Amino acid sequence: MDSLTHIAIGACVGEAFFEKGFGKKAMIWGALAQSIPDIDFVSSFWLKPAESLLAHRGFTHSILFALLVVPILSLVADKIHKPHNISFKKWILFFLTEVFLHLFLDAFNNYGVGWFEPFSHIRFSFNIIYVADPFFSLWPGMALVALIILNRYNRARDFWWKFGIFIPFIYLSYCTYNKVHINNDVKEILVKQHIPHERYFTTPAPLQNWLWYVVAGNDSGYYVGFRSLFDSKKEIKFEYFAKNISLLRPIHNQEDLQKLIRFSRQFYTVENYNDTLVFNDLRFGQIIGWQNPKEKFVFHYYLQYPYENKLVVQRGRFTGWNRKSITGLMKRIRGN
Repeated sequence: MDSLTHIAIGACVGEAFFEKGFGKKAMIWGALAQSIPDIDFVSSFWLKPAESLLAHRGFTHSILFALLVVPILSLVADKIHKPHNISFKKWILFFLTEVFLHLFLDAFNNYGVGWFEPFSHIRFSFNIIYVADPFFSLWPGMALVALIILNRYNRARDFWWKFGIFIPFIYLSYCTYNKVHINNDVKEILVKQHIPHERYFTTPAPLQNWLWYVVAGNDSGYYVGFRSLFDSKKEIKFEYFAKNISLLRPIHNQEDLQKLIRFSRQFYTVENYNDTLVFNDLRFGQIIGWQNPKEKFVFHYYLQYPYENKLVVQRGRFTGWNRKSITGLMKRIRGN
């Protein structure tokens, strides 16, 4: 999830945990605890771009980190607010809920979370919701504003924290249903259209949960397409992209390249942009691909110029967006 959504949900959980009167202080602690795992952003100031990609949502999003940081937060909060009638056990439970909720929610999009770092580098990503989905984030955002405005003893606060927590999780359940539905369709379509593949994934296209981005293939290359929940025909118009592993032979042992391959989970292609060798991580989507099936990929890493890859995940996310592309997205969502 994006940082603002974590802050809003954290504040709502803080309000839910404590009795009226302490609520606004708990909101601040909740927002802080929900933000703590994202402290890994500071590593980007000294790590090389390829290293930073793996550091983000790595150790600070692990179970071990949560178990280490929760007692520290509990001790600090307990000391700051003395005298009080809040048990230390409740502080522990509160901060555990906040931090683990952050780790759980982050696994629902496509970046991946290292729950078992540093003992295992396996990353968990359910690919169920786009990293910034306004249909998920709107409700806790509204609740946060209401809880800030309302007097701390106002009875309506009880309604707003429930609104800010339960509505997003109902929507998340709906997104999970959509994921299962899309995956079932895609499995059937891949067989029907004779698409050779050893691996595939589906993930939502930007800012919604009705149009899904589909990638399927093997070490030769990948077929890329889009499917809407409202498509009437059981078919996908795929565009093929060769993997071009041979282009990597001269730099195969390069440390940055090995980190990128690990990060991509094998969902990558390589190509030349003029005189520049480019590594594409397909998991982050295709720039307005619903409009132009041959378009570049959002994540494109310049292998010969590593320090020109700052914000590589974000660089192409909304490139080329305008009224025409947004209209095209809405039209494609409606199905064909």
